[in-house]
Amino acid sequence: MTGRTYAEGETLHQPTARARRPRASGARSGISGAAALISAAALVVSAVPAHAATPPPPGPGEVLPGRDTATPTLVEGIREPVKATQSAADAARGHLADKAGRYRIANPGRDLRPLQSTAVGGSETVRFQQQHRGVDVLGGQYVVRMENKNGKRVVTGTSGKYFTGLKADTTPAIDEALAVERAVDATVAQLGAKRPGRNDGGEDGSAPRLTGTDRGLVVLPRGPGVLTRHVTVRGSDPATGEPVLHEVYVDAQAGYPVLQYSGIRTFTGPGQVSGSGSPAAADASQGPGEEPGVRGSGVKLDGRTVELDLVRDEARKEYVMRDGSRMQDSSKNVLATWDARGMSVGDTQGTWPSGIREFGSAGPNFGKEATEAGAVDAHWAAGKVYDYYKKVHGRNSLDGRGMTINSLVGVVGFGGTPYVNAFWDGTKMVYGGGDAEFRPLSAGLDVVGHEMTHGVVENTANLVYAGQSGALDEAIADYFGNAIKTDAYGVPMDSPDSGLLGDTLCRTKTPRACAIRDLNDGRTTSKSFLGVAFATDSGGVHLNSTIFSGALWDIRKDLDRTLADRIVYKALTEYMTPLDGFTEARAAVIAAAKDLKATDKDLRSVERAFSAHGIVPGWELATGVDSDQLLGRVNTTGSAVGAGGGWWAASKSDEVGAEPYSVWAGRLDGTGEKKLISPNDGRYHVNPATDGKTVVWQAYGRRSVTILARPLAGGPVKTLWSSRRGANEVRVEGDVVVLETAPSPSRRHVAYMRLSDPTRTPVQVSEEPGFTTGFPSISHGRIAYAKFSRGSRVRTYATEVFDLATGKRTPMPQLGTPAGIGGTAINGSSVFWLAEEDQATNRAAVRRANLDGTGVVDISPASGPGALPAYDLSASEDAVTVTAGLPGGRNSNEALTKLWQLSADGTYRGRVSCNRGEQLSAAATGGKQVVWIDATTGYSDLVTRTRPAGNCG
Repeated sequence: MTGRTYAEGETLHQPTARARRPRASGARSGISGAAALISAAALVVSAVPAHAATPPPPGPGEVLPGRDTATPTLVEGIREPVKATQSAADAARGHLADKAGRYRIANPGRDLRPLQSTAVGGSETVRFQQQHRGVDVLGGQYVVRMENKNGKRVVTGTSGKYFTGLKADTTPAIDEALAVERAVDATVAQLGAKRPGRNDGGEDGSAPRLTGTDRGLVVLPRGPGVLTRHVTVRGSDPATGEPVLHEVYVDAQAGYPVLQYSGIRTFTGPGQVSGSGSPAAADASQGPGEEPGVRGSGVKLDGRTVELDLVRDEARKEYVMRDGSRMQDSSKNVLATWDARGMSVGDTQGTWPSGIREFGSAGPNFGKEATEAGAVDAHWAAGKVYDYYKKVHGRNSLDGRGMTINSLVGVVGFGGTPYVNAFWDGTKMVYGGGDAEFRPLSAGLDVVGHEMTHGVVENTANLVYAGQSGALDEAIADYFGNAIKTDAYGVPMDSPDSGLLGDTLCRTKTPRACAIRDLNDGRTTSKSFLGVAFATDSGGVHLNSTIFSGALWDIRKDLDRTLADRIVYKALTEYMTPLDGFTEARAAVIAAAKDLKATDKDLRSVERAFSAHGIVPGWELATGVDSDQLLGRVNTTGSAVGAGGGWWAASKSDEVGAEPYSVWAGRLDGTGEKKLISPNDGRYHVNPATDGKTVVWQAYGRRSVTILARPLAGGPVKTLWSSRRGANEVRVEGDVVVLETAPSPSRRHVAYMRLSDPTRTPVQVSEEPGFTTGFPSISHGRIAYAKFSRGSRVRTYATEVFDLATGKRTPMPQLGTPAGIGGTAINGSSVFWLAEEDQATNRAAVRRANLDGTGVVDISPASGPGALPAYDLSASEDAVTVTAGLPGGRNSNEALTKLWQLSADGTYRGRVSCNRGEQLSAAATGGKQVVWIDATTGYSDLVTRTRPAGNCG
């Protein structure tokens, strides 16, 4: 359909909606949502011509066909000699070229760029990066495994993803500046999507701004391919101070962010817990004033005295936590532990903070200060993890080439608040200083092993940290972190506590009550897998990880533990590639077990462990829902849903999510044919709203974002308004279109225009100096919106109603002094909004008032056991629908956003749906019916219910 445009006066095309392949999601406003790209392939789906999808011709060994590609995903059990050549990479490419009938890689010499060659004993592994017309393909990696004896090489197997259907043009139409601007805007919007209306700004300097860096062109392997500009956005969340590192892929033709996820590999996930100026200094060679190999000691936080490898720094007249004894070249590479106490976590992520020094002591025996900071634990544990990988797997540091291992200890949150987390940022480990209950995060050997293993993963399979591939990254980090801990402390594998992670972190709680995760939790794909958007936990990387790590842990309980570790390590380093999902990783582990000559009994145990956790081919199809589907598998990123007047409106891509999005509409009762509303002109048509007569939406193009409108009954598409950045919210009622303009990420203004006005000039509902407005809703000729001050550290928040007929603005009285406000909804008699009393609790009141401002009451409390972690709401004449988590919820499903329905007087509150996955972009319609995007099935579908489901027991 791409390239077809509507002429003036052309009638609506009304095809029957086609079946779609996975890709999906949406959220309430503009690009604030993120895609729930949670299919088996984790991030992308590719399609090839029908003839290319046929299995390759039979041959020796086992050949597993790829998904939506002609290149097999796994070839094992072969022994095929290759021609004599000087390099392993040339030999591997020669094999792929000689076996073109099997691999269907047309030109390996041109399209496969060598990434890494490793040799262990007589085995060689070569990783290649796929390129399409000279541009890297996201996740396109192919691995060739060989034996090399006396200069003669034999190929023993291959695995990975090579996408054979790519045809995309690689000439970009947008420049780097626009891509960076839209990537930063998308990140700001996603960060603010799940908190009530706090000021997005940083205009007063209270929080660092986000910055984007263009990383070049990348092809997303969807269908014929989508050319994107890859932008990395760094900084701190303006509201929370949490570190931000988002990988954003912006369509290089239209400028729309088609993929976004967080790249920070943290230890904890949602709902799981409440000197030198540059890195070069950490790698500094030993000077003449340093004594190599000094042995000291310190006391860990558990009270145990341990030995520490140090050096004497004569310039400082101190012994410092710098260990060069383990590295092959200690003049360059060391294990170093740095004092980052009081340093904001945002200042340590992705950069080297100025002014920090390695922990030091006047004598070689470190005292209480180093213990309480977590430095002793961090330094000791880093050595233990290094030794494990060296002794068990022959790996020299995280990159396999002896890189320096830097640990920063004692960081705090924004404004000096406690930071209870840890992460690997691609170059170093950063450990939070803990709080009144949690010790410094370096106090857990499993935590240190987990974060350092992220470094190993990044330097091997480089699993994309989103969706299933990100859950695999977390699962493998958990597995090795816990394996190192249980072996070091002599924990029996059959102990019910053997699978606990983070259980040593608490000061008062028991290990089981303290643990962040449990690899013995018994979770399965059919009962436990959670479909979520990428804005939540990067698509469930922590929420779903124990399904796979639990299977690996069962393998370690059934097999010799060292053999199990070697199997998982071999699967990671020699088989897995960046976009592997659970099914591909299962095949990799089984193949690695065969390579290591596991017995038939052990192989059966491996297969049984995966099957027990539901990790079998086709497992994604087994999830049920209690909702009715209106539009299946909406392959879109960050587009909202509209509903009104008996109709819904939503955006949708093509079967593989490769085509720019189109707006569709249909009847809420599911009858009749669905209507294609928008032109297919290469722009991304998103965030539709409808009142049952007109559909209004946004179109993202290479130069601007345009507001368009079209009658449901047919007629030409009208251009209403255009700007460089566009709008975050669009609403329509009769002749009036309401929108939230965004001249910058930190400034918003609610405005309206009339369809009958030929100038269609937006008119702001309020121009009060020093205030910004947002979160609009419209009903019966009245616009409700939130208002908050900017440019001051002391924020003031309000809710107002603007009467279009009289021009009168009516402020709504507040109960107390809100700490955040937003998410308005209005009907013919009442106005509703969200109000926070304490930002630290992440709870918000659902507040109601009469249209004249009288009768203010909380129909859902801001605090206490019934308070909802709410961030959005929508109202009909009969009920209010709130998007929120579960109050007091501790398990992973309860951490997700669900839909709640409340009566206008607050006497009734119940769940809209009991679906297990994330529920997003709710639009209340007539009566008690609600339309939303649901991710339970592993895809994102537009669904509805006509009555609430109750308490979901």
